[in-house]
Amino acid sequence: MNEYIIQEGTEGRIDKVICELNNEISRVTAQRLIETGKVLVNGKNVKVSYKVNAGDVITQEKESPIEIDLKAEDIPLDVIYEDNDILVINKEKGMVVHPGNGNQNGTLVNAIMAKCKESLSGIGGEIRPGIVHRLDKNTSGLLIVAKNDKAHINMSNQIKERKVNKTYLALVRGIIKENEAKIDMPIGRSDKDRKKMAVTKKGKEAITHFKVIKRFKEYTFIEVKIETRKNTSNKSSYV
Repeated sequence: MNEYIIQEGTEGRIDKVICELNNEISRVTAQRLIETGKVLVNGKNVKVSYKVNAGDVITQEKESPIEIDLKAEDIPLDVIYEDNDILVINKEKGMVVHPGNGNQNGTLVNAIMAKCKESLSGIGGEIRPGIVHRLDKNTSGLLIVAKNDKAHINMSNQIKERKVNKTYLALVRGIIKENEAKIDMPIGRSDKDRKKMAVTKKGKEAITHFKVIKRFKEYTFIEVKIETRKNTSNKSSYV
């Protein structure tokens, strides 16, 4: 059990305050602890939106990792970089990142469990490899894996704070006339095929910047950067 007494100057929304007081847990984890009654303020349950005040006493129950039934598999990995904290893997096209319905074996998670053994983060309340971000099954590229909780939280915060830049290379059908441009159209689940994404009025804001690298007879090779907006301002950044 962790106990904190809020000092002047550290007031604010409780889930954010807990993360600042305990840098070993993520904001999502803090919210789950609050919602499940494992965080009390002055001995009482509160909502995630509760604003703590100077003098408040916060008690946080520690969360034990939950074992899950995943098998380690000796699958070859293209490791680009590795140290005591992170692993950077060049994920090949066709490999699923995390096990799910119909994909319990042969995933990246199964592979890194075999490679890293016990040295993996348990963020999310489960003993599982710390996938910091994901790539679609048919997307190849670099993917970061956290080997401990501290690295997982650090990398997740860097991505959330837009300190990590992501650049995609794509070969698209058709000839793009513009050398570079911005696409500003909402994207959401396709009404025709729920497994696919499409431009739809019901979708979320999506801004994409692209630059043509090379044109072929029927295809165009482009560099893509996705823009996101911070919730606290109107400023935009690339991720």
